[in-house]
Amino acid sequence: MTGGYAGKILKIDLSKKKIHQWRADEALLRKFIGGSGLAAKILFDETAHSVDPFDPENLLIFMTGPVTATRVPLSGRYQVVSKSPLTEIYGESDSGGSWGPELKKAGFDGIIISGRASKPVYIWISDRDVELRDADHLWGMDTYETDQAVKDETDENAVVSCIGPAGERLARIACIINDGKHGRAAARCGLGAVMGSKRLKAISVRGTGRIEVADPEALEDSVKELAPSIIENARNMHDYGTSGGMTTMEYLGDIPIRNWLLGSWEEGAEKLSGQTMAKTILSGRYYCSGCIIGCGREVSFEDEKYGRVEGAGPEYETLAMLGTNCLVDDLKAVAKANELCNRYGLDTISTGAAVAFAMEAYEHGLISYEEAGEIRLTWGKVDALLGMIEKIGKREDGLGWLLGEGVKRASEKIGGVSAEFAIHVKGLELPAHDPRAYYSQGLSYATSNRGACHLQSLSHIFERSVTLPDLGFPEVQERHSLNRKDELVTKAQNLMCMFDSLKVCKFIMFGGVKPSTLVEWLNLVTDWNMNLEEFMRTGERIYNLKRLYNLREGISRKDDVLPPRILIHKKGEGGSAESLPPLGEMLSRYYHYRGWNELGMPSEEKIKELELEEEAKFL
Repeated sequence: MTGGYAGKILKIDLSKKKIHQWRADEALLRKFIGGSGLAAKILFDETAHSVDPFDPENLLIFMTGPVTATRVPLSGRYQVVSKSPLTEIYGESDSGGSWGPELKKAGFDGIIISGRASKPVYIWISDRDVELRDADHLWGMDTYETDQAVKDETDENAVVSCIGPAGERLARIACIINDGKHGRAAARCGLGAVMGSKRLKAISVRGTGRIEVADPEALEDSVKELAPSIIENARNMHDYGTSGGMTTMEYLGDIPIRNWLLGSWEEGAEKLSGQTMAKTILSGRYYCSGCIIGCGREVSFEDEKYGRVEGAGPEYETLAMLGTNCLVDDLKAVAKANELCNRYGLDTISTGAAVAFAMEAYEHGLISYEEAGEIRLTWGKVDALLGMIEKIGKREDGLGWLLGEGVKRASEKIGGVSAEFAIHVKGLELPAHDPRAYYSQGLSYATSNRGACHLQSLSHIFERSVTLPDLGFPEVQERHSLNRKDELVTKAQNLMCMFDSLKVCKFIMFGGVKPSTLVEWLNLVTDWNMNLEEFMRTGERIYNLKRLYNLREGISRKDDVLPPRILIHKKGEGGSAESLPPLGEMLSRYYHYRGWNELGMPSEEKIKELELEEEAKFL
């Protein structure tokens, strides 16, 4: 058996209550690796293009990678893949914590779930023993309650991945939460709703096995050599978390303010920063399994207004989307909002976008006080933020239900001029990085396979502080220039496909780890002899496979767009006051560099080069 793999993947049909195991051969693994790549291949092969995301025939796939649960640092992640109910195209999300490594140690590389249970169930996995258990009594519980209840019934040392009421009620912005109050989330694309549609409440895992690697001594030596520099280079991330860059993002014009309308809010960014959190509500730092950086935040406070808040603290994306994007600068309020989203099982990015969208619609008179459930949806109003999250999480009739469908569907229902400020790409709400601050992110959002996503390329970090000498970028790139954006985004997207397939946290790059080191670690784990060229070509194959999935769903150049506000509205202040991303020119150059035609379809030559002839037959 190839090193790094547990060797078995579970296939669970909830309709038939059947469980069996499947082994992927080495040729398939080397071609698609694991995690995102292998799951995308399975989804492509085993689902029809016309399948509804909530149809029992849609698959919900949980997948680890070959370095998960090994000595490779920051390898505690897992991927969830399905057809997204939010975008109705390829959907994926990933999460940290300890659930992924626990699944590997229990003897499984992944789980492929099909069908729909006749009543709520959960899955209990303990060292290769697998069973379906009744979850009627858990249905309706929030994720924190579910975590403890399932542990009480299985093993106190088990790790639980579950949905909350939002996922049960098929909110299209629902997420999957693991590790209880530590609140690690597979948040994007509404995959919690797919889990809810299958009446699957939770997956509890306990594993005590070990993952064998090809050369453990060499791997140990390599990690020991690099670990001190990783820790030192990422010191700021450890000290202040992702929100340690809040004021810098504001200075650069990167942070969303008032639904992406304003360019500067220095005071608000300071109040919500990681530095302010460290001085006030921070109670500890959280390390995902295998992590040596510890960027996770733990918070604890109690007051009359917000009650007791304890557990996972808000990260940068949450502070920006639920905070500055809604003109809320109360750190405790955003921490409370984060906890509500975690408990209900809601993506904080999409939820923040939905609330900000509603506030602007309210401002324009498109939503009345009565339609808002007697909530005054005014900018900066904490009660409006928290009240609307409650309504979305509970899927209350009216606006709460509608916003749970995502901003695209909400805008289509509300009508009027609301499409002008419905900030999404392909139905997925923008994360908290502005393409007017980093042109590469504009191109990345437009072409990302799951809709607007900074993590599908993470290209903005190469325009701010990180270099990629292995891939031809020895210097930090100019953020407001067209120069080599096609090459940068293409290579970054291919590289991120490998991160998502290996299941290594991308923040390791802040620690100075380069692609060549990832290749070395992969070979030491698997005993392959992969070089950097094959490594990057594999990432390119995976990226193009996902594009083929979307082409099969009808996606083309017409969909590779940005919201009107991002394309044509100059903010007039701040660090990107007059910048607008030149998407048309960037997109044409990008298609050419990728070997795609002007419709955004891979050429016959590119398909052959990547060995995707079978997958591309439908073209």
